[in-house]
Amino acid sequence: MYKHPVLKILFAAIVYGSAVQADAVDDVEKAAMASFESMPRVQTVSEMPGQCGADANVNRYVAYCTSPNIILVTGEARVLPETAYLVAHAYGHAVQVRHGVADFALSQIRSRRGEEQMLRGLVERQVDCIAGFLVSRSGVHSEDISELFDEDPLDDVHWGRNPLRIGPSISVELAERERWFQIGLNGDLSACAPGEFTSDLLLRALRF
Repeated sequence: MYKHPVLKILFAAIVYGSAVQADAVDDVEKAAMASFESMPRVQTVSEMPGQCGADANVNRYVAYCTSPNIILVTGEARVLPETAYLVAHAYGHAVQVRHGVADFALSQIRSRRGEEQMLRGLVERQVDCIAGFLVSRSGVHSEDISELFDEDPLDDVHWGRNPLRIGPSISVELAERERWFQIGLNGDLSACAPGEFTSDLLLRALRF
């Protein structure tokens, strides 16, 4: 759950201005494009349901649709200070999908169904680490995740192929998201290696 969402929208619109928040999203997008090949473009939509097969179970602010390789951001989200993190997280999934990590993860999940939740949790941790790495490269100021949210903001569907409504979902404790995001913020992509998910494929894909 977002902390005081109405107040945050008003605060962002009045103090920061919607243009500043949009710039933060643009800066994260530019950092992702510069760092990795085949990254999705950000597309602003009026609402999430109906986009790439999304329904009310899909995150209302940001989602990555792998089929057309686009990141969807609602107009409502463009004025929120937490959107830069959410978009960076979506790009973390895109890095995994476009550069082989997601294929490896899926093969492990299919062969180890009893450990699916644990494996998906490792995937999310690496995604948050990549998100921190991209935010660091973007130059965007990021508050602590625990300052932006009361609980896991990404425990709903927020990525997958079309239709998005059947995409995976997993909840991760905020403290764990924060820990891996901060690791990424240090700027060392090689450290984005939770458990058995190494950083080898990430480093191989990194442009510089």
